[in-house]
Parts: sequence; structure tokens; C-alpha cells
Amino acid sequence: MGKLTITKTPLAGILLVVPQYFKDSRGFFVESYNKKDFSHAGITDEFVQDNHSKSQKGVLRGLHYQYPHAQGKLVRVLKGSIYDVAVDIRIGSPTYGKPFAVTLRENDPAMLYIPVGFAHGFLALEDDTEVMYKVTDLYYPSGDAGLLWNDPDLNIPWPLDIIGMKEPILSEKDTKHPILSELRSPFTYV
Repeated sequence: MGKLTITKTPLAGILLVVPQYFKDSRGFFVESYNKKDFSHAGITDEFVQDNHSKSQKGVLRGLHYQYPHAQGKLVRVLKGSIYDVAVDIRIGSPTYGKPFAVTLRENDPAMLYIPVGFAHGFLALEDDTEVMYKVTDLYYPSGDAGLLWNDPDLNIPWPLDIIGMKEPILSEKDTKHPILSELRSPFTYV
């Protein structure tokens, strides 16, 4: 047990992580996190907090980041499905301002690893979607920041039409984030 399949994405640092998945007539078993296996795969972050959210279909959470207590994330879906998006906001990165998106689903062990330096958000594609994600620093409300989800320069193809909606359900906070051209990112590409 404990083997991971790691797939690199077009954005340096963003990884699709798939642990072994054992399924039979009784159900399934997956070891979703094993520090030793992740370290061998090159993900050496220390995760210090687990977050769990539940969202109705059409809820869009994001695009969020935190500074100065920046957070790397490991995102997985426990129930339902999400359209998960990370946007590179590292100054000097060859992919600065570029998004990467993937659909994550229950009964599929795939997870998205998002290192520090990316804004992150997701759209719930089903009612009662539950997302669990590990983070590398604690949450500090004073460091809460974001990027506007529908910035035309990002051109993120949120699949609202597929779920029969014209607009997502947003928190008030998520309607007020800056667009990329107004962003003064605290992150630098290394």
C-alpha cells in the first residue's frame, strides 16, 4: 500500500496526486495521505490543518490565498464533485496569471496539490458536495485575500451552463476581490 501516481500539470508546482484505490463489493479503501509517500514523491510540505466544507450546487468559493501566512493545499472531494481551479500569482513565473482546472469527484481518489503562490477556488457541481483539504499554515483572517473569480483576463471556463446556472452562488467577500491587473502579489517565482 501507499503508492502514489503523480501527474505534473502545465503550471509548475501544481500536481494531480492519485493514491492507490482498493474497491470491492464491500466498498473501498484509500490511504489519502502518508507523509513518507508524499515526501518520496517530492511533496515535503508539512500540513498543519484540515478544512472541510459542504456546498450546494452552484456555490463558488474563491479564488483565495492567504498572506503572510501562505498556505499550500491538498484538495480532495469526499462527496459530490467540484471544478477545482488554481491560478499562478507568482511574480516572474512563466505561467503568471494562468489558471489550471480539473474536475474532482467522490469515488475517485485524485487530489490536487497546490503549493504556495497560487489563488485557489472551486465550483460545486452537485448538491451537498463535501471538500476536504489539508493546508500548510493555519488560517488567519487578517491575511485573507483573493482574486476575482470572473476576471476576463483569467478567462476561466467555469462550467455553470453544465449545471444549469447563469451565475454562481458567492459570498459577499468573493464579489469584491481585485482582478489580476490590480493584484499586487506577495509571491515570487523561484
